[in-house]
Amino acid sequence: MPHNKLKTIFASSTDLSSGYSLRDAFNFKSVSGGVTAALFGCSGPALIIISAAKAGHLSDGQTVSWLFAIYVLSGLISIGMALRYRQPICGAFSITGAVIMVTALDGLDFRAAVGAFIMSGVLVLLLGLSGVVNKLMRWMPMPIVMAMIVGAMIRFAVSAVEAVDSFPLMAGLAALTYFIFMRFFKAVPPVLAAGVVGFAVALALGLLNPTDVDIAFVMPAFTTPMFTFATFFAISVPLAALIIGADNAQATGVLMVEGYKPPVNAMTVVCGLGGIFSGILGGHSIIIAGPMTAICGSAQSGDDPRQRYGAALVNGVLFTLFGVFAGLAVPFLLALPRELIMVIAGLAMIGVLLSALQQAFRKETGFQIGAFVALVVAMSKFSLFGISAPFWALVIGIALAWLLGEFRREHAD
Repeated sequence: MPHNKLKTIFASSTDLSSGYSLRDAFNFKSVSGGVTAALFGCSGPALIIISAAKAGHLSDGQTVSWLFAIYVLSGLISIGMALRYRQPICGAFSITGAVIMVTALDGLDFRAAVGAFIMSGVLVLLLGLSGVVNKLMRWMPMPIVMAMIVGAMIRFAVSAVEAVDSFPLMAGLAALTYFIFMRFFKAVPPVLAAGVVGFAVALALGLLNPTDVDIAFVMPAFTTPMFTFATFFAISVPLAALIIGADNAQATGVLMVEGYKPPVNAMTVVCGLGGIFSGILGGHSIIIAGPMTAICGSAQSGDDPRQRYGAALVNGVLFTLFGVFAGLAVPFLLALPRELIMVIAGLAMIGVLLSALQQAFRKETGFQIGAFVALVVAMSKFSLFGISAPFWALVIGIALAWLLGEFRREHAD
Protein backbone atom coordinates (compact mmCIF):
# COMPACT_ATOMS: atom_id res chain seq x y z
CA MET A 1 0.00 0.00 0.00
CA PRO A 2 1.40 3.46 -0.86
CA HIS A 3 2.60 5.13 2.31
CA ASN A 4 1.19 8.55 1.38
CA LYS A 5 -2.22 7.03 0.67
CA LEU A 6 -2.42 5.44 4.12
CA LYS A 7 -1.07 8.60 5.74
CA THR A 8 -3.87 10.60 4.13
CA ILE A 9 -6.54 8.08 5.10
CA PHE A 10 -5.46 7.95 8.75
CA ALA A 11 -4.86 11.70 9.08
CA SER A 12 -6.42 12.91 12.32
CA SER A 13 -9.08 15.58 12.04
CA THR A 14 -9.30 18.59 14.34
CA ASP A 15 -12.89 19.05 15.47
CA LEU A 16 -14.88 18.92 18.70
CA SER A 17 -13.14 15.61 19.55
CA SER A 18 -9.86 17.38 20.41
CA GLY A 19 -8.79 19.50 23.34
CA TYR A 20 -8.62 17.14 26.32
CA SER A 21 -5.96 14.80 27.67
CA LEU A 22 -6.35 11.05 27.93
CA ARG A 23 -6.85 11.27 31.69
CA ASP A 24 -9.85 13.57 31.16
CA ALA A 25 -11.53 10.89 29.04
CA PHE A 26 -11.94 8.56 32.01
CA ASN A 27 -14.74 9.61 34.30
CA PHE A 28 -17.79 8.14 35.96
CA LYS A 29 -20.00 8.53 32.89
CA SER A 30 -17.53 7.38 30.24
CA VAL A 31 -16.66 4.24 32.21
CA SER A 32 -20.32 3.37 32.79
CA GLY A 33 -21.08 3.99 29.10
CA GLY A 34 -18.21 1.73 28.02
CA VAL A 35 -19.32 -1.04 30.38
CA THR A 36 -22.92 -0.78 29.11
CA ALA A 37 -21.76 -1.03 25.50
CA ALA A 38 -19.56 -4.04 26.31
CA LEU A 39 -22.40 -5.85 28.10
CA PHE A 40 -24.56 -5.29 25.05
CA GLY A 41 -21.91 -6.59 22.65
CA CYS A 42 -20.71 -9.55 24.72
CA SER A 43 -24.06 -11.10 25.64
CA GLY A 44 -26.62 -12.02 22.99
CA PRO A 45 -24.24 -11.60 20.02
CA ALA A 46 -21.84 -14.17 21.54
CA LEU A 47 -24.69 -16.66 21.71
CA ILE A 48 -25.36 -16.13 17.99
CA ILE A 49 -21.75 -17.03 17.22
CA ILE A 50 -22.04 -20.17 19.33
CA SER A 51 -25.24 -21.10 17.47
CA ALA A 52 -23.52 -20.61 14.11
CA ALA A 53 -20.58 -22.72 15.29
CA LYS A 54 -22.92 -25.51 16.31
CA ALA A 55 -24.67 -25.33 12.92
CA GLY A 56 -21.29 -25.77 11.23
CA HIS A 57 -20.27 -28.58 13.62
CA LEU A 58 -17.17 -26.67 14.67
CA SER A 59 -14.83 -27.98 17.33
CA ASP A 60 -14.41 -26.22 20.69
CA GLY A 61 -11.08 -24.90 19.47
CA GLN A 62 -12.61 -23.46 16.30
CA THR A 63 -15.47 -21.86 18.27
CA VAL A 64 -13.10 -20.27 20.77
CA SER A 65 -10.89 -19.12 17.88
CA TRP A 66 -13.89 -17.45 16.22
CA LEU A 67 -14.80 -15.65 19.45
CA PHE A 68 -11.16 -14.75 20.09
CA ALA A 69 -10.76 -13.29 16.59
CA ILE A 70 -13.83 -11.08 16.51
CA TYR A 71 -13.68 -9.80 20.08
CA VAL A 72 -9.94 -9.21 20.39
CA LEU A 73 -9.66 -7.52 17.00
CA SER A 74 -12.81 -5.47 17.63
CA GLY A 75 -11.45 -4.38 20.98
CA LEU A 76 -8.09 -3.39 19.52
CA ILE A 77 -9.82 -1.39 16.77
CA SER A 78 -11.90 0.46 19.38
CA ILE A 79 -8.78 1.32 21.36
CA GLY A 80 -6.74 2.31 18.32
CA MET A 81 -9.43 4.43 16.65
CA ALA A 82 -10.42 6.14 19.91
CA LEU A 83 -6.82 7.07 20.66
CA ARG A 84 -6.13 8.21 17.11
CA TYR A 85 -9.25 10.30 16.51
CA ARG A 86 -10.46 11.04 20.07
CA GLN A 87 -13.91 9.88 18.98
CA PRO A 88 -16.11 7.12 20.46
CA ILE A 89 -15.57 4.73 17.53
CA CYS A 90 -16.38 1.17 18.60
CA GLY A 91 -15.18 -1.86 16.69
CA ALA A 92 -17.34 -4.98 16.75
CA PHE A 93 -18.50 -7.77 14.47
CA SER A 94 -21.51 -7.92 12.19
CA ILE A 95 -24.42 -9.40 14.16
CA THR A 96 -26.46 -9.68 10.96
CA GLY A 97 -23.52 -11.45 9.35
CA ALA A 98 -23.40 -13.86 12.29
CA VAL A 99 -27.11 -14.61 11.85
CA ILE A 100 -26.50 -15.32 8.16
CA MET A 101 -23.73 -17.74 9.11
CA VAL A 102 -26.11 -19.77 11.30
CA THR A 103 -27.78 -20.89 8.06
CA ALA A 104 -24.78 -20.68 5.71
CA LEU A 105 -22.54 -22.98 7.78
CA ASP A 106 -25.04 -25.83 7.80
CA GLY A 107 -23.45 -28.37 5.46
CA LEU A 108 -20.62 -26.03 4.39
CA ASP A 109 -16.95 -26.89 4.76
CA PHE A 110 -15.68 -24.39 7.34
CA ARG A 111 -12.45 -24.00 5.36
CA ALA A 112 -14.49 -22.46 2.54
CA ALA A 113 -16.24 -20.16 5.01
CA VAL A 114 -12.87 -18.99 6.37
CA GLY A 115 -11.73 -18.26 2.82
CA ALA A 116 -14.92 -16.25 2.28
CA PHE A 117 -14.30 -14.25 5.47
CA ILE A 118 -10.83 -13.30 4.24
CA MET A 119 -12.09 -12.34 0.76
CA SER A 120 -14.79 -10.17 2.34
CA GLY A 121 -12.10 -8.31 4.28
CA VAL A 122 -10.11 -7.77 1.09
CA LEU A 123 -13.18 -6.29 -0.64
CA VAL A 124 -13.82 -3.87 2.21
CA LEU A 125 -10.13 -2.89 2.34
CA LEU A 126 -10.09 -2.08 -1.38
CA LEU A 127 -13.22 0.04 -1.06
CA GLY A 128 -11.67 1.91 1.85
CA LEU A 129 -8.44 2.57 -0.04
CA SER A 130 -10.39 3.80 -3.07
CA GLY A 131 -12.08 6.55 -1.05
CA VAL A 132 -15.44 5.81 -2.68
CA VAL A 133 -17.20 5.17 0.64
CA ASN A 134 -16.31 8.61 1.98
CA LYS A 135 -17.53 10.23 -1.23
CA LEU A 136 -20.83 8.35 -1.00
CA MET A 137 -21.38 9.41 2.61
CA ARG A 138 -20.71 13.06 1.72
CA TRP A 139 -23.16 12.88 -1.18
CA MET A 140 -25.98 11.23 0.78
CA PRO A 141 -28.60 13.64 2.17
CA MET A 142 -28.12 13.73 5.95
CA PRO A 143 -31.88 13.72 6.73
CA ILE A 144 -32.20 10.36 4.97
CA VAL A 145 -29.12 8.99 6.76
CA MET A 146 -30.50 10.19 10.12
CA ALA A 147 -33.89 8.59 9.38
CA MET A 148 -32.12 5.31 8.60
CA ILE A 149 -30.34 5.56 11.96
CA VAL A 150 -33.65 5.95 13.77
CA GLY A 151 -35.28 3.11 11.86
CA ALA A 152 -32.37 0.75 12.44
CA MET A 153 -32.03 1.52 16.16
CA ILE A 154 -35.60 2.16 17.24
CA ARG A 155 -35.89 -1.58 17.87
CA PHE A 156 -33.67 -1.16 20.91
CA ALA A 157 -36.10 1.36 22.39
CA VAL A 158 -39.01 -0.94 21.55
CA SER A 159 -37.16 -3.89 23.09
CA ALA A 160 -36.73 -1.84 26.27
CA VAL A 161 -40.51 -1.39 26.48
CA GLU A 162 -41.05 -5.09 25.81
CA ALA A 163 -38.54 -5.92 28.54
CA VAL A 164 -40.58 -3.87 31.01
CA ASP A 165 -43.68 -5.76 29.90
CA SER A 166 -41.94 -9.14 30.36
CA PHE A 167 -40.27 -8.35 33.72
CA PRO A 168 -42.06 -5.31 35.21
CA LEU A 169 -40.25 -5.47 38.53
CA MET A 170 -36.70 -5.82 37.23
CA ALA A 171 -36.85 -3.87 33.96
CA GLY A 172 -39.50 -1.44 35.20
CA LEU A 173 -37.51 -0.47 38.28
CA ALA A 174 -34.38 -0.09 36.15
CA ALA A 175 -36.22 2.27 33.76
CA LEU A 176 -37.78 4.24 36.64
CA THR A 177 -34.36 4.59 38.29
CA TYR A 178 -32.93 5.92 35.02
CA PHE A 179 -35.45 8.76 34.80
CA ILE A 180 -35.27 9.58 38.51
CA PHE A 181 -31.50 9.94 38.37
CA MET A 182 -31.75 11.92 35.13
CA ARG A 183 -34.03 14.41 36.92
CA PHE A 184 -32.70 14.58 40.47
CA PHE A 185 -29.18 13.08 40.64
CA LYS A 186 -27.40 14.34 37.55
CA ALA A 187 -23.95 13.73 39.03
CA VAL A 188 -24.52 9.96 38.70
CA PRO A 189 -24.89 8.45 35.20
CA PRO A 190 -28.53 7.33 34.97
CA VAL A 191 -27.54 4.29 32.89
CA LEU A 192 -25.20 3.14 35.65
CA ALA A 193 -27.84 3.63 38.33
CA ALA A 194 -30.42 1.75 36.24
CA GLY A 195 -27.99 -1.11 35.67
CA VAL A 196 -27.13 -1.43 39.36
CA VAL A 197 -30.79 -1.45 40.41
CA GLY A 198 -31.74 -3.90 37.64
CA PHE A 199 -28.90 -6.24 38.55
CA ALA A 200 -29.81 -6.11 42.25
CA VAL A 201 -33.44 -6.97 41.50
CA ALA A 202 -32.42 -9.78 39.15
CA LEU A 203 -30.14 -11.19 41.84
CA ALA A 204 -32.87 -10.95 44.49
CA LEU A 205 -35.39 -12.68 42.22
CA GLY A 206 -32.98 -15.47 41.27
CA LEU A 207 -32.91 -14.50 37.60
CA LEU A 208 -29.13 -14.85 37.24
CA ASN A 209 -28.74 -18.34 35.83
CA PRO A 210 -25.45 -19.26 34.12
CA THR A 211 -26.10 -20.68 30.68
CA ASP A 212 -24.86 -24.16 29.86
CA VAL A 213 -22.69 -23.63 26.78
CA ASP A 214 -20.68 -26.47 25.39
CA ILE A 215 -17.35 -24.74 24.87
CA ALA A 216 -14.30 -25.40 26.94
CA PHE A 217 -11.34 -23.18 27.78
CA VAL A 218 -9.11 -24.48 25.03
CA MET A 219 -6.52 -22.92 22.74
CA PRO A 220 -7.86 -21.39 19.51
CA ALA A 221 -7.60 -23.77 16.54
CA PHE A 222 -6.32 -22.52 13.19
CA THR A 223 -8.37 -23.48 10.11
CA THR A 224 -6.70 -23.56 6.70
CA PRO A 225 -8.73 -21.33 4.33
CA MET A 226 -10.18 -22.60 1.07
CA PHE A 227 -11.13 -20.07 -1.61
CA THR A 228 -14.04 -20.77 -3.96
CA PHE A 229 -16.11 -18.66 -6.33
CA ALA A 230 -19.31 -20.03 -4.81
CA THR A 231 -18.55 -18.80 -1.29
CA PHE A 232 -17.20 -15.52 -2.66
CA PHE A 233 -20.59 -14.62 -4.12
CA ALA A 234 -22.67 -16.36 -1.44
CA ILE A 235 -20.79 -15.07 1.63
CA SER A 236 -18.01 -12.57 0.83
CA VAL A 237 -20.05 -10.12 -1.23
CA PRO A 238 -23.08 -10.01 1.11
CA LEU A 239 -20.83 -9.58 4.17
CA ALA A 240 -18.92 -6.73 2.50
CA ALA A 241 -22.19 -5.06 1.48
CA LEU A 242 -23.45 -5.34 5.06
CA ILE A 243 -20.31 -3.68 6.42
CA ILE A 244 -20.38 -0.75 3.99
CA GLY A 245 -24.09 -0.21 3.46
CA ALA A 246 -25.55 -1.06 6.85
CA ASP A 247 -23.18 -1.50 9.79
CA ASN A 248 -20.58 1.20 9.15
CA ALA A 249 -23.20 3.55 7.70
CA GLN A 250 -25.11 3.38 10.99
CA ALA A 251 -21.98 4.12 13.02
CA THR A 252 -21.06 7.01 10.71
CA GLY A 253 -24.53 8.50 11.06
CA VAL A 254 -24.48 8.10 14.83
CA LEU A 255 -21.19 9.99 15.07
CA MET A 256 -22.58 12.75 12.86
CA VAL A 257 -25.65 13.03 15.09
CA GLU A 258 -23.36 13.81 18.01
CA GLY A 259 -21.39 16.41 16.05
CA TYR A 260 -18.26 14.40 15.20
CA LYS A 261 -16.51 14.25 11.85
CA PRO A 262 -16.10 10.49 11.42
CA PRO A 263 -13.02 9.31 9.48
CA VAL A 264 -15.07 7.25 7.03
CA ASN A 265 -12.20 5.99 4.87
CA ALA A 266 -10.09 5.04 7.90
CA MET A 267 -13.05 3.24 9.46
CA THR A 268 -13.52 1.26 6.25
CA VAL A 269 -9.82 0.42 5.92
CA VAL A 270 -9.48 -0.85 9.50
CA CYS A 271 -12.60 -2.96 9.04
CA GLY A 272 -11.08 -4.46 5.90
CA LEU A 273 -7.78 -5.20 7.63
CA GLY A 274 -9.64 -6.47 10.69
CA GLY A 275 -11.77 -8.70 8.50
CA ILE A 276 -8.69 -10.22 6.85
CA PHE A 277 -6.96 -11.00 10.14
CA SER A 278 -10.23 -12.16 11.70
CA GLY A 279 -10.75 -14.51 8.76
CA ILE A 280 -7.26 -15.93 9.13
CA LEU A 281 -8.12 -16.74 12.75
CA GLY A 282 -11.51 -18.20 11.79
CA GLY A 283 -13.78 -15.22 12.49
CA HIS A 284 -16.15 -13.28 10.26
CA SER A 285 -16.62 -9.57 9.50
CA ILE A 286 -15.23 -6.78 11.65
CA ILE A 287 -17.29 -3.57 11.62
CA ILE A 288 -17.73 -0.24 13.36
CA ALA A 289 -20.78 -0.92 15.52
CA GLY A 290 -23.72 1.44 15.28
CA PRO A 291 -25.46 0.51 18.58
CA MET A 292 -22.28 0.47 20.68
CA THR A 293 -20.99 3.66 19.10
CA ALA A 294 -24.38 5.17 19.89
CA ILE A 295 -24.06 4.20 23.55
CA CYS A 296 -20.47 5.41 23.87
CA GLY A 297 -21.12 8.57 21.86
CA SER A 298 -24.29 9.68 23.63
CA ALA A 299 -24.65 12.11 26.54
CA GLN A 300 -24.95 9.07 28.82
CA SER A 301 -21.19 8.60 28.34
CA GLY A 302 -20.24 12.16 29.19
CA ASP A 303 -21.54 15.70 29.18
CA ASP A 304 -18.65 16.87 27.01
CA PRO A 305 -18.41 15.11 23.60
CA ARG A 306 -14.64 15.63 23.67
CA GLN A 307 -14.32 13.18 26.56
CA ARG A 308 -16.65 10.42 25.37
CA TYR A 309 -13.96 8.51 23.54
CA GLY A 310 -13.02 7.21 26.97
CA ALA A 311 -16.16 5.05 26.81
CA ALA A 312 -14.88 3.47 23.58
CA LEU A 313 -11.54 2.78 25.26
CA VAL A 314 -13.26 1.04 28.19
CA ASN A 315 -15.42 -0.92 25.78
CA GLY A 316 -12.36 -1.90 23.74
CA VAL A 317 -10.46 -3.19 26.78
CA LEU A 318 -13.46 -5.24 27.94
CA PHE A 319 -14.00 -6.64 24.44
CA THR A 320 -10.36 -7.67 24.23
CA LEU A 321 -10.45 -9.38 27.62
CA PHE A 322 -13.68 -11.14 26.72
CA GLY A 323 -12.08 -12.48 23.54
CA VAL A 324 -9.01 -13.74 25.40
CA PHE A 325 -11.08 -15.48 28.09
CA ALA A 326 -14.12 -16.32 25.95
CA GLY A 327 -14.20 -19.97 26.97
CA LEU A 328 -14.61 -18.96 30.62
CA ALA A 329 -16.54 -15.71 30.27
CA VAL A 330 -19.44 -16.69 27.99
CA PRO A 331 -21.47 -18.76 30.50
CA PHE A 332 -21.26 -16.06 33.18
CA LEU A 333 -22.18 -13.19 30.88
CA LEU A 334 -25.09 -15.11 29.44
CA ALA A 335 -26.38 -15.51 33.01
CA LEU A 336 -27.60 -11.90 32.83
CA PRO A 337 -31.29 -11.69 31.86
CA ARG A 338 -31.64 -10.58 28.26
CA GLU A 339 -34.39 -8.18 29.31
CA LEU A 340 -32.02 -6.34 31.67
CA ILE A 341 -29.46 -5.82 28.91
CA MET A 342 -32.11 -4.66 26.44
CA VAL A 343 -33.73 -2.14 28.79
CA ILE A 344 -30.34 -0.62 29.66
CA ALA A 345 -29.29 -0.46 25.97
CA GLY A 346 -32.61 1.10 24.98
CA LEU A 347 -32.39 3.76 27.69
CA ALA A 348 -28.80 4.59 26.71
CA MET A 349 -29.86 5.34 23.11
CA ILE A 350 -32.64 7.80 23.91
CA GLY A 351 -30.44 10.85 23.26
CA VAL A 352 -29.12 9.57 19.94
CA LEU A 353 -32.62 8.68 18.71
CA LEU A 354 -34.01 12.08 19.67
CA SER A 355 -31.16 13.95 17.93
CA ALA A 356 -31.46 11.83 14.78
CA LEU A 357 -35.24 12.35 14.64
CA GLN A 358 -34.85 16.10 14.98
CA GLN A 359 -32.28 16.22 12.18
CA ALA A 360 -34.24 13.89 9.90
CA PHE A 361 -37.58 15.67 9.90
CA ARG A 362 -36.84 19.37 10.08
CA LYS A 363 -39.07 20.98 7.45
CA GLU A 364 -36.30 23.16 6.07
CA THR A 365 -34.19 20.15 5.01
CA GLY A 366 -36.50 19.39 2.10
CA PHE A 367 -36.14 15.61 2.36
CA GLN A 368 -39.12 14.76 4.53
CA ILE A 369 -40.71 12.10 2.31
CA GLY A 370 -37.41 10.44 1.43
CA ALA A 371 -36.48 10.45 5.12
CA PHE A 372 -39.84 9.01 6.16
CA VAL A 373 -39.56 6.16 3.64
CA ALA A 374 -35.99 5.47 4.79
CA LEU A 375 -37.26 5.34 8.38
CA VAL A 376 -40.03 2.85 7.58
CA VAL A 377 -37.81 0.62 5.44
CA ALA A 378 -35.08 0.54 8.10
CA MET A 379 -37.68 -0.40 10.73
CA SER A 380 -38.89 -3.31 8.60
CA LYS A 381 -37.43 -6.77 8.03
CA PHE A 382 -36.95 -6.03 4.34
CA SER A 383 -34.08 -8.00 2.83
CA LEU A 384 -32.86 -8.49 -0.72
CA PHE A 385 -29.83 -10.41 -2.03
CA GLY A 386 -28.93 -11.23 1.56
CA ILE A 387 -28.53 -7.53 2.42
CA SER A 388 -30.56 -6.21 5.35
CA ALA A 389 -32.97 -3.29 5.63
CA PRO A 390 -30.66 -0.37 6.63
CA PHE A 391 -28.81 -0.55 3.30
CA TRP A 392 -32.04 -0.62 1.31
CA ALA A 393 -33.45 2.18 3.45
CA LEU A 394 -30.73 4.46 2.11
CA VAL A 395 -31.13 3.26 -1.48
CA ILE A 396 -34.94 3.51 -1.56
CA GLY A 397 -35.08 6.75 0.43
CA ILE A 398 -32.57 8.50 -1.84
CA ALA A 399 -34.17 7.11 -5.02
CA LEU A 400 -37.61 8.32 -3.94
CA ALA A 401 -36.25 11.73 -2.93
CA TRP A 402 -34.74 12.05 -6.42
CA LEU A 403 -37.99 10.90 -8.07
CA LEU A 404 -40.04 13.45 -6.12
CA GLY A 405 -37.62 16.27 -6.85
CA GLU A 406 -36.55 16.74 -3.24
CA PHE A 407 -32.93 17.17 -4.33
CA ARG A 408 -33.90 20.09 -6.59
CA ARG A 409 -36.07 21.71 -3.89
CA GLU A 410 -33.26 21.35 -1.35
CA HIS A 411 -30.75 23.06 -3.63
CA ALA A 412 -33.32 25.74 -4.53
CA ASP A 413 -33.76 26.55 -0.83
